[in-house]
Amino acid sequence: MSADTEAAAPTGFDRYFEITKRGSTLSREVRGGVVTFFTMAYIVVLNPLILAGGIDADGQKLPITALAAGTALVAGVITILMGVVGRFPLALAAGLGVNALVAYEIAPEMTWADAMGLVVIEGVLILILVLTGLRTAVFKAVPTQLKTAIGVGIGLFLMIIGLVDAGFVHRIPDAANTTVPVELGLGGKLVTWPTLVFVIGLLFTLVLFVRKIKGAILIGILGTTVLAIIVEAVAKLGPAVVKPGGWSLNVPALPDQIIDTPDLSLIGKFNVLDSWSTAGPLVVLMFVFTLLVTDFFDTMGTMVAVGQEGELLDEEGMPPRTREILLVDSVAAAAGGAASVSSNTSYVESASGVGEGARTGVASLVTGALFLVAMFFAPLVKVVPFEAASTALVVVGFLMITTVRQIDWSDYTIAVPAFLTVTLMPFTYSISNGIGAGIISYVVLKLATGRARDIHPLMYGIAALFVLYFARGPLESWIL
Repeated sequence: MSADTEAAAPTGFDRYFEITKRGSTLSREVRGGVVTFFTMAYIVVLNPLILAGGIDADGQKLPITALAAGTALVAGVITILMGVVGRFPLALAAGLGVNALVAYEIAPEMTWADAMGLVVIEGVLILILVLTGLRTAVFKAVPTQLKTAIGVGIGLFLMIIGLVDAGFVHRIPDAANTTVPVELGLGGKLVTWPTLVFVIGLLFTLVLFVRKIKGAILIGILGTTVLAIIVEAVAKLGPAVVKPGGWSLNVPALPDQIIDTPDLSLIGKFNVLDSWSTAGPLVVLMFVFTLLVTDFFDTMGTMVAVGQEGELLDEEGMPPRTREILLVDSVAAAAGGAASVSSNTSYVESASGVGEGARTGVASLVTGALFLVAMFFAPLVKVVPFEAASTALVVVGFLMITTVRQIDWSDYTIAVPAFLTVTLMPFTYSISNGIGAGIISYVVLKLATGRARDIHPLMYGIAALFVLYFARGPLESWIL
């Protein structure tokens, strides 16, 4: 009798989230939500460090604690929204790759508020694409293997950022008089304590990862930070900006406080108009387009990947409530810009929670709630140096390049564009350069080999926009 009563009590809740229908239980959903949080909670640490590493056109850097609080707040609210509206076990947070694009490419051309305004514009455009059905059309226009190459290229881009930020790789000041533009460590040698901490931390994280320890990336960051605190307490290295061999961005030391009222001063600090006059319409359009493409394809791939893990896809390979899932994702992009923490997007790490049994939006409710709790621990972010956080960039970069095997390297009309996409992103330190080179070369090679029928009509317009993007220097000189 009590068992029947217990089973009947959550009927409305169960019916709304389809817990029983999808073969799950409340305990599995809670466990899956917790696992998802711990496998992606590193973003609360990593996103602020990446964004604070960039400098806008005014030479301004953002406060790390405010970035951490905003990152956790938006991730929590949007992930809960995904649970309630999308009813799908998918968590969202500031997108890796997109935040690098914002910090290192967009922000230097304008103020940070202007850059965030472009993210808001991009989110609104994605929302319009969802409501009109054009998002699916554009998604289908770009060849699947070229989409794969974009993800691989972003993975390599994240890796090189991590290696440079950690000091494992250094730019050579006078590269024109050397055989290589970058070098290992300082003078070709790994001679600093912070670099050693990074190497040990990376190996530690990789061991956890290959042993499939839940939360390996977060544990790796925390463990490396503890080691860095010990090393700093003994060696007194100080910051790298004061002397070579010091710590990058943050000097690891125990904070005065662990819990604090969240600094939400960056919320609402965005401007959607001034960037058009500051950077120029062409540059702004290409940045918005690149943001849209990066967010767009990452979400579609993640949504399908998580659905496959939980056997939630229909015969057409689409998850339940696809439109609602995409709607929340588009709102997430705009919300990230409005909160000054970069575009938010769906995380493939959600598959870890699905692997623990999550099948419904209840898991997202749990993950989102934990992100909101994390918002109050923002002061801990100031303890983490780049040498600790960069371990995550390398591991996530590896995860993103594993799909390279899906590219058909025997078909040169797709292999060459994929190759250009993958290599130009890290080698030119630009995501947009890689995407543009891949799309242009794809259209040209297909036309040159008499295979125009393989080209979706929308690809011609996209390629034309990128031609203008690459030619904007001569065009600006000619116009001016």
